[in-house]
Amino acid sequence: MTIGILLADDHPIVSDAVRQLLERESDLRVVGIARSARELLDLAAQTPCDIVVTDFSMPGSESVDGIPLIAMLRRRWPHLGIIVLTMISNPGVLQSIIDVGADGLINKSDAMSELALAVRVVTRDQRYISHATRELLAKAVAGPATQTVSLSPREAEVIRLFASGKTVTDIAKHFNRSVKTISTQKLEAMAKLGLKSDIEIYSYARESGLLS
Repeated sequence: MTIGILLADDHPIVSDAVRQLLERESDLRVVGIARSARELLDLAAQTPCDIVVTDFSMPGSESVDGIPLIAMLRRRWPHLGIIVLTMISNPGVLQSIIDVGADGLINKSDAMSELALAVRVVTRDQRYISHATRELLAKAVAGPATQTVSLSPREAEVIRLFASGKTVTDIAKHFNRSVKTISTQKLEAMAKLGLKSDIEIYSYARESGLLS
């Protein structure tokens, strides 16, 4: 049996490298590559496949990305395997990716040899969480001494979108919420993280992998 895979990443070098890696395996075949969330949704609607392997953050997309994209894929195609590649280190966001419907979660710092294994595991209707991601999630529940500050899914999305260049007004329109609500979520996230300025928001987003 050949497993059909859709790839989505806004960095062509990354998606090409992942394609080459997967197609070294005789039972894996990349049937389409998307450069944005919109392209991914269009391809998924038009192209028969078994698995989607997608980046978490694809800034500049006209459609939703991040957690809303994963949730949308799950709602539209309940039986589609979804594997997320990310550099995110915030346990709250990682857990949210799993909670909204991802079947596989792989940190880009992991050995990419895990990806082919993850595809096969997810195809068998099982979940695959990479070693580095399991360690991050374990540290978050180990106790106060090692716990990492976790944002709520919406706070993380607001910070990510703001750091990617969108204004509070843009984000409010994106989520169909009031500017006041989004501004409050931004301030609450900053307070949790100890951030004092917009520059610090951008630095945090880069360092935690929210923009990767």
